[in-house]
Amino acid sequence: MEEKIIIALEIGSSKIKGATGAVGPDGTINVKAVERESISDIVRYGCVRNIVETAQAVQKVIERLELRESPRKIEGVYLSIGGRSLSSQAATIERRLASDTIITQEILEDIFNEALEYPLPERNVVTVTRRELYVNNALTSKPLGEIGSHILAKLNIISCRNQPLRNLTMMIEDRLGLKIMDTFVRPLAIADLVLVEEEKRLGCMLVDFGAETTTVAIFKNGVLMHLAVLPMGSRNITRDITALNYVEEQAEEMKKGGGSAFPTLESSHAPGQPDFVAINNYVSARAAEIIVNVCEQVKYAGLTPDQLSEGVIIVGKGARLSGFNQRLSQISGMKVRTGVPVSRRLRILDGRIQVADAVDVLAILNAAAKGNVKECLSPAAPAATAETVSVPAGESKPAVESAPAGTAAATAKVEPASKSTTSTGTVTSVNTHTPVMDGGRTGGNGRSRLSALYDKMRERVANAISNSFNEEDDEE
Repeated sequence: MEEKIIIALEIGSSKIKGATGAVGPDGTINVKAVERESISDIVRYGCVRNIVETAQAVQKVIERLELRESPRKIEGVYLSIGGRSLSSQAATIERRLASDTIITQEILEDIFNEALEYPLPERNVVTVTRRELYVNNALTSKPLGEIGSHILAKLNIISCRNQPLRNLTMMIEDRLGLKIMDTFVRPLAIADLVLVEEEKRLGCMLVDFGAETTTVAIFKNGVLMHLAVLPMGSRNITRDITALNYVEEQAEEMKKGGGSAFPTLESSHAPGQPDFVAINNYVSARAAEIIVNVCEQVKYAGLTPDQLSEGVIIVGKGARLSGFNQRLSQISGMKVRTGVPVSRRLRILDGRIQVADAVDVLAILNAAAKGNVKECLSPAAPAATAETVSVPAGESKPAVESAPAGTAAATAKVEPASKSTTSTGTVTSVNTHTPVMDGGRTGGNGRSRLSALYDKMRERVANAISNSFNEEDDEE
């Protein structure tokens, strides 16, 4: 397999992030660029609300990434699904077989396909993960080839509401004219990037502390045991501070500059300067509320902190709040570490990339590189071949061939390429994507495109899960 360029796009509540990765024949991913664009109130709780303004922000990210790959253009992107729309529920599927039946791949695939078609009102199943599987009431991790007459599969059915994915499809395909190559469940993609297999086996809790949501994924015995998305994040802290008569931008700067997850007991401040005793009363109270809700998820998973010996792995910019990790450890009684990529397949080529802030978009690159990798850029232009012109001895070739008067060649003017420049004259962007109105290049209705996207995800998931029961764990 020759090297392929893939593009990942992460649409969060406070930022749009894009990343370019080159996937080599051996599966290594060379991360070439990460770009971001700040947004406000156009994506709420992970769901695109204002398609037009979000598309404009995405367009800026796409243009910056394209400048790194000029003259090739971006034609497709990999996306993630997350936010408040995401939910998980346990399901049990059974199969009664003839006595002494050998468990085959077809039997397992039938179980997983039933799970993928699990009926949920106003929701669609996006992935299925295994919890436990029993053959004749005996727990097994590799059922393929075993003999039995009864199979019981305990699975996690992960789904999302139709509207958020429909809005995403409308924005990416209709307005920007890009193709959605595939879509991944964000917390699972992040877990694959920042957790080692030992942590999943011994028990750990992955926390993604975002702007408007906090996602909790709990692992034990190598499998996902619980997944929840809490509708609270770091922006709740910022908006609490506005009660002290600050605008949100000022409140955000104060939270970053002097905010603490622990109460400030005393602080001297000059007249007109921020009172961080009052500010941190708000900050610490909201931080504690978020932490308590995170810790409650351990109970909902049917576990205790002692059973999660590898503690808490936290990602997301919200975790940068001073003292947050320490207070999380204090309240939960578990050790806490910051999640960073642990995969040896991922290589950062640009030293300006802040890895801790780009975990979410890097996770999409990592997930995309594991499957059937699809090129996201337009084909490279063929190399131009120089034409040799024979000139008789003693004659010189004119610099420009003259055309007969009146012909098109004689009257045509060459216009310079259109480009956007700053006051210094530096090229900042080249607009190559003309927004397409609804129903443009796809030629079908929104529902048919959405169904096609679900079918694509389900095909990948069915193949991955049906094989997972008979494969060694892949620890990188």
